Amino acid sequence: MHLDGEISITSAQVSETGLKARNEDCLGFFMPVGNLLTTKGACALIADGVSTAEAGAEAAEYSVREFLSDYFDTPDIWTVKKSGQKVLTAINRRLYARSHEYLSTSRGHVCTLSVLILKSRTAHLFHIGDSRIYRLRAGELECLTEDHLTRLSESNSCLSRALGMDTHLEIDYRTVTLEPGDLFLLSTDGIHDFISTDALQRLIDRQDLDQACHELVAAALDGGSGDNLSCQLVRVEHLSDESLDDLTDKLTALPFPPDLSPGLKLDGYEITAELYASSRSQLYEVRDLQNGRLYVMKTPSVNYCDDPAYIERFVMEEWVGSRIDSPQVVRVVTPNRPKTFLYYLMEKIEGVTLEQWIAEHPDPRPSDAIDIVRQIAAGLKAFHSRETLHQDLKPGNILMTPEGRVKIVDFGSVHVAGIDEIFVPLERDRILGTVHYSDPLLRLGHCTGIKGDIYSLASICYEIFTQHLPYGDALERCQRPRDLRRLTYIPSSRYNPILPVWFDRTLEKALSTDLDERYDSLDAFLQDLTHPNPELLTPRDTPPEHRGMLVFWQLMSLIWFVSALLLVALFWLG
Repeated sequence: MHLDGEISITSAQVSETGLKARNEDCLGFFMPVGNLLTTKGACALIADGVSTAEAGAEAAEYSVREFLSDYFDTPDIWTVKKSGQKVLTAINRRLYARSHEYLSTSRGHVCTLSVLILKSRTAHLFHIGDSRIYRLRAGELECLTEDHLTRLSESNSCLSRALGMDTHLEIDYRTVTLEPGDLFLLSTDGIHDFISTDALQRLIDRQDLDQACHELVAAALDGGSGDNLSCQLVRVEHLSDESLDDLTDKLTALPFPPDLSPGLKLDGYEITAELYASSRSQLYEVRDLQNGRLYVMKTPSVNYCDDPAYIERFVMEEWVGSRIDSPQVVRVVTPNRPKTFLYYLMEKIEGVTLEQWIAEHPDPRPSDAIDIVRQIAAGLKAFHSRETLHQDLKPGNILMTPEGRVKIVDFGSVHVAGIDEIFVPLERDRILGTVHYSDPLLRLGHCTGIKGDIYSLASICYEIFTQHLPYGDALERCQRPRDLRRLTYIPSSRYNPILPVWFDRTLEKALSTDLDERYDSLDAFLQDLTHPNPELLTPRDTPPEHRGMLVFWQLMSLIWFVSALLLVALFWLG
């Protein structure tokens, strides 16, 4: 991988039983190497078993062990936040279940947990309970976490949140920017409750972190601590200072391929046909000379041979594509031999683009059309499950096989949240999707998330059923926010009178220029697209004086809904 997540860290940790009979604290640290350090970062964490829970020590040990194991097994394409929350939710569910496995002999598996993950130039913090994370920077000590305590009296308090306490997990998450020299202290209450903030700062502000940890333990004991004593120090010694020239050297390690034509051979692949060419890339059908299999080779355009942002996006296409696993998404093929030029391979799909299919099927059976929409949605879900947005979904980027299977075939505009967390010394290439299908809010600089892909899917669905676009050619003139406000949705029934009102309202909702009005999920959009939703039949802009009739219309809608269910199957079956 060309991305550089290099970070140099020094760490030390101590955990002692103290005056208690048993040590119920647990702490851990893991710093991977190579690509895993770049995509997942280094992790330090500390847990404190709740003493009133009989199995607090087991809960603390389990939480630390499982987090270190499972976090680094999450997809390398996920953000730190998603990976951490997924793992913590699973740990919390398991702890809660253990506490309630046998009601007659139940033992509480409850603990606090504070997690520090250092990735690229950012520190990610997950926190629940009253363990703490501090940061010492430029002589100033700051507590980065908040104790989750409920005060019972001046001298007594109890935990209000902890792992394993409830089925619902509410955990604090925040990020802070890293700087070389940052020193992080993770501690349990047996340490920080018995040492003043000034003393904490004085004790940890030294080069020898191991000595600092032991002096913290000694100071807490002198301060009257009767609890377990655990602390961990993590210092950022060095962050990647890779320059643009360094990154460019990595990206240009492989040269662009020369002009290719049928009959030429490249790295053991014979060019059999040119499939597509544009100002940004070329597609060729190639035959593997070792096994005779056909593939599609994508090559970069020589127009961008000196553009590192373009080259990085091209390199990331292969990396992202190899991590999307779905029958509705083209499979990126990992070559079994070294490459001498910059390109990547995909499976060869027989078929036509959805753009051609729409032109050849001006009046498709509704059941066939909806099946296509469902398959595209399934492909998008595969992207979204990897925190990846397609951002350029259009009929030309979708293949239809003779058997009616859908394949999404382009990764050129994808946005990967997990990769966006990694610093690079360049302004990343931002590709805007095709104007008639991409979210106009995205083109105006807004972050629309999965709602942008839902917009594109709804636009494609509209075209399949009507042979037209929901805003005509007005999007071509949409350059400013005020242009967006002037857009007028064209009802799909204007072009296809048999389309039900609820179907059109579903498309209109998904295609709204107001982000708050759109669907939040693909499942919700598909549900309303295939099942009449009475809420979408309520007359728009009902005057206040007519609101008394709302119940009547709701009852009428319910009657219509039941009747419509009998007709839905006939409609979709054509």
